[in-house]
Amino acid sequence: MFSAIAGPFGFRTMIKLLVIALSAFFMQGAAAQDFPTRPITIVVPVPPGGIVDMAARLASEPLTQALNQSVVVDNRAGASGNIAYGYVAQAAPDGYTLLASYSMYHAGNPSLFSDLRWNAESFTPVAMLAVAPHVVVVHPSLPVHTLKELIAYAKAHPGEINYASQGSGSVPHVGTELLKQMTSTDMVHVPYKGSGPAIQDVLSGRVQLFITTPPSIIGHVQQGKLRAIAVASGSRHPMLPDVPTSVEQGFPDFELDAWVSLFAPAGTPPDAIKRISQALEAGLATPETIQKARAAGIEARYQSPEALGKAVRADTEHWSTVIRSAGIVAN
Repeated sequence: MFSAIAGPFGFRTMIKLLVIALSAFFMQGAAAQDFPTRPITIVVPVPPGGIVDMAARLASEPLTQALNQSVVVDNRAGASGNIAYGYVAQAAPDGYTLLASYSMYHAGNPSLFSDLRWNAESFTPVAMLAVAPHVVVVHPSLPVHTLKELIAYAKAHPGEINYASQGSGSVPHVGTELLKQMTSTDMVHVPYKGSGPAIQDVLSGRVQLFITTPPSIIGHVQQGKLRAIAVASGSRHPMLPDVPTSVEQGFPDFELDAWVSLFAPAGTPPDAIKRISQALEAGLATPETIQKARAAGIEARYQSPEALGKAVRADTEHWSTVIRSAGIVAN
């Protein structure tokens, strides 16, 4: 009977093939258990500093401790994040090259660029690392103290309010366009190359409105050089405890919580994804990490690969709709 099953290959050949198959299976299992055996690189799509870089470095510490391997942060800035995204998309799917992804890049760039070297299927979710709410600030010369007053003023003075952004397609740009769409107001976009130049022109009064993360403007608000009128989130920010949220002010759909999450190239072994994700779940929950995140103006927040995948799909649908409706194109 066995000879008949073996057919022309012969019994010995069949046994050899079975041994090879079993060896490969057990070697794969052993490799998964041994992962990682060398340093891991987290590629960051922005220069050092800022919330994406902070979140990546925040995650590197617990990963190093849990995996007993060094974790290197590699900043590959440029082209609105697309240099880093394209690099990781084409990296070996072995768990040793990861991407610290920024929500607007991940969810918005596919609608802003037509010649990307990556798409949604290029990456596998690993874990959410952190979220950062945005705050709406105005120059003190603008006679508004709440979101409702801002909207009323904008409607009474169409086209007279200039708002800043770090560039076309950034959260301040797309977020302010969302606010305009929600409230049927007319405000003029003034793009800058980075938040530094944008803040300088808001401070001078050349532009009157800016939506950005708290760390970059908290000192100016405390000194009275800028006025914070809302935190675009569902909860108040510890750096600005007296500033009400957009939800509190009657704008429940105006939330700009940017996230930073870890992704791997598509095809990365599930066991490697699981190992990294579980290490982050434990590491991001420690009091030390939570405190470091707060000091940097962000909130350490873990999310599983499955939950992160759902969040990315929802964000991509949401922001692509806003981008198309506003006619936003990358500059």
